[in-house]
Amino acid sequence: MSVFKSIPEDKILFRGELFFIVEDNFPVSPGHLLIISHSDKPDYFSLSDNEKTDLPRMIQKAKSLIEAKHSPDGFNIGMNCGESAGQTVMHFHCHVIPRFQGDVDDPRGGVRHCRPGFGYY
Repeated sequence: MSVFKSIPEDKILFRGELFFIVEDNFPVSPGHLLIISHSDKPDYFSLSDNEKTDLPRMIQKAKSLIEAKHSPDGFNIGMNCGESAGQTVMHFHCHVIPRFQGDVDDPRGGVRHCRPGFGYY
């Protein structure tokens, strides 16, 4: 059973028809949110067409929730699909991570830093 199925209702910030939004328990930055599918699907590639169509709306909703409490200068949006990509919970979730000026010395390359040496090109 997915750990996401046991999230208490009072921890859910927004509930849509196909997804819900919660704060990440291990935030990369203040305001880091997760968009989680109601259906028990392992990753983005297993989502239905309806879910894939609805996801951008949920990303916008997560962005709005973050901006209501924080003033980020940018965002990273990410999904880990499969163990070799770093996925540890095999239930679809999308990270919406607010970024702030100065939160790292040099943010160039963004998510490309998941492999050492590939962020700077």
